[in-house]
Amino acid sequence: MKAKITLAAAASLLAAALLAPTSASAEDHPWKTVTIATEGAFRPYNFTNPDGSLAGYEIDYYRILCAKMKVECKLVVIPFNSLIPSLLSGKVDVLMSGLSATPKRRETIAFSEPYSSIGSKFVTLKSSPLAKLPGDGTILWLDKDDTGLRRFVDAIKPRLAGRIIGVQTASVASAFVERYLKGDVTVREYKTPEEADLDLLSGRIDITLVSMTYMQGAMKKPANARLTMAGPQLSGGVFGAGASLGMRKGDTALLKMFDQAIGATIAEGVTRQLSMKWIGFDTTPAR
Repeated sequence: MKAKITLAAAASLLAAALLAPTSASAEDHPWKTVTIATEGAFRPYNFTNPDGSLAGYEIDYYRILCAKMKVECKLVVIPFNSLIPSLLSGKVDVLMSGLSATPKRRETIAFSEPYSSIGSKFVTLKSSPLAKLPGDGTILWLDKDDTGLRRFVDAIKPRLAGRIIGVQTASVASAFVERYLKGDVTVREYKTPEEADLDLLSGRIDITLVSMTYMQGAMKKPANARLTMAGPQLSGGVFGAGASLGMRKGDTALLKMFDQAIGATIAEGVTRQLSMKWIGFDTTPAR
């Protein structure tokens, strides 16, 4: 059952979070300013309005975190596949774009504690035979159920053989397809999930693999009425532990600051409130 939260209650909760103290204050570390990068094209976490302004879960959340840490933050927009290179080159200090802390990415950068759980699902047309993939209504943890994973992959390979699947470039979906479906499907990459949706609706691709939180919002659009999610929710393994902030491995003080602030906002119920506001259900990770 979804909780009913009034706008007044939401405003009160977020205001309290901004005022609540945290041990990661500006006096405790050398960081006075932080540049945060987002892609601005991953609803409901971050997106660009017609007037050019940014909105979404993470747009609200970064302001709360930075105010709690008493740090001045600058938000910049960078294409998703350029986020990690921009971090490593020193152009930005933090990545905040629904970024999953996957084992592969951990080889290159450090991650904060997760602030939102993200599962992925296949999406196709309601009229497609692929709409009946096995496992619908279940959660498949790639790192906890190796037998279930093998069974699922073996079941979908014949159905997807020769099909065209759309994924976002450099995404966890791309990593899953590369590892488990390579050679069985034709992969088409897109800069944003919205572009893949358009090609799916027009028949240029057969199926996509995308974040459930993105798709929950996307399917509310009248233009996407012919789309449906299929198969189990895929989590863990190449999909990571949830949305986290990305930082350079050497920036340990910065990582500690954000971890403390994230922990405080989870305890205060801020992440739950943002989840309800932007996603419609609580995505706060279990702790």
